[in-house]
Amino acid sequence: MRLYSGPLSLFARKVEIALYEKGVDFERVEVAFTQTEGYRPKHPDVVTANPKGQVPVLVDGDLTIFDSTVILEYLEDAYPEPPLYPAGPKEKARCRLVELDADEILFVDVRRLLYRTEPPLADAERQKARQDEGQRGEKGILGHYERLAEQLGGRDYFCGAFTAADIGMFTTVHYAVRMNGPRLNDFPPLAAWYRRVCQRPSVARVVAEIAEADGRLSWPLSA
Repeated sequence: MRLYSGPLSLFARKVEIALYEKGVDFERVEVAFTQTEGYRPKHPDVVTANPKGQVPVLVDGDLTIFDSTVILEYLEDAYPEPPLYPAGPKEKARCRLVELDADEILFVDVRRLLYRTEPPLADAERQKARQDEGQRGEKGILGHYERLAEQLGGRDYFCGAFTAADIGMFTTVHYAVRMNGPRLNDFPPLAAWYRRVCQRPSVARVVAEIAEADGRLSWPLSA
């Protein structure tokens, strides 16, 4: 099995955690990335496999697939133990909704902070515009954290046991933390969940690798 991944790709790292959780051996192919050029030049295998030209791309024998959600669902079907989705249809649907929340709702505001590890723009007006956008992201993240903490309540994980919901949500929340986003400590259920997930060997490994990549590739955090 081969996974095309980016050193700072949130969605590729999400797939890596799932692979480690399931104990599936894989070859990791790190595509070219810099903060100034992004994923350029794009890896030819990724361009061929994914019309969007993005990682992650997973190759398992004669099957090539992309999109982190599709990959996680494939891994669950092909390598069902240990499970990363609940068994029942309603519980499974709730799990998928949390993952979708992470990818398509929370991430919208987290993405507004990603400029903080990029070189500052020479154009002061454009730099100010993305700082204003970052403030908008911070405000949005606070609202998301409040409802996520309420959703967790007193549970250890979003769906009772550790699932794909926690993997997806963790990676997005972790990127907000990386960008000096709002403090989790103001939302105790969410902060406790974050610490708990960080203790899993699969997650600790990926977090350490992201930190190493930050040291190689990221500019000092800016306001």
